[in-house]
Amino acid sequence: MRLNTGQETFDMIKIGALVSGGGTNLQAIMDAIDKGGINAEVAAVVSSKEGAYALERAKSRGIENTVIRKKNFKTAEEYELALAEYFKERDIDLIVLAGFMVILGTTFVNQFENRIINIHPALIPSFCGEGFYGLHVHEAALKAGVKVTGATVHFVTAECDAGPIILQKAVDVMDNDTPETLQRRVMEQAEWVIYPKAVRLFADNKLEIADGIVKRR
Repeated sequence: MRLNTGQETFDMIKIGALVSGGGTNLQAIMDAIDKGGINAEVAAVVSSKEGAYALERAKSRGIENTVIRKKNFKTAEEYELALAEYFKERDIDLIVLAGFMVILGTTFVNQFENRIINIHPALIPSFCGEGFYGLHVHEAALKAGVKVTGATVHFVTAECDAGPIILQKAVDVMDNDTPETLQRRVMEQAEWVIYPKAVRLFADNKLEIADGIVKRR
């Protein structure tokens, strides 16, 4: 299936998602695809653990899904090879990390160079890297007293949260915020907005990387 924009024609891309929890960002992407304007389909969802609600989201739409657990493999390399093989067998074009709680190394990342994206709930390079995930990010932002936080979509490299930045969106921090209220605002005002937008830019072949910086074509 192809999309004709009147100027250029692109193949529909197949998305593979890596999840560990509720999958709200996966839902945002699927909803945006349903509304039109994103020339893509979510073709496979892989969870790092049983019981992740993101799997139910996939099942409700008839999307192929499975669980591949790191603890079932002897080494991290074997685990990453299994993940890579799963997506390659299904001709996945883009991999989105949607609350995936496993840090991926070079064995996986190098096989999908510039084809893996992640969303981080802060304005990278602030409050990012190993240990900064979930509520920990928002706790750190509140402790630092920042007045603005947000979310960042970036390409994934072997270094945690260090890949080229695709999109960012700022969100105000309120004086009475808790980590939970701030997390919710960042999701609603930033994450669910810019993640589908980044997927659309990738699907439309609008992104290029030069000297580690993402530019729009």
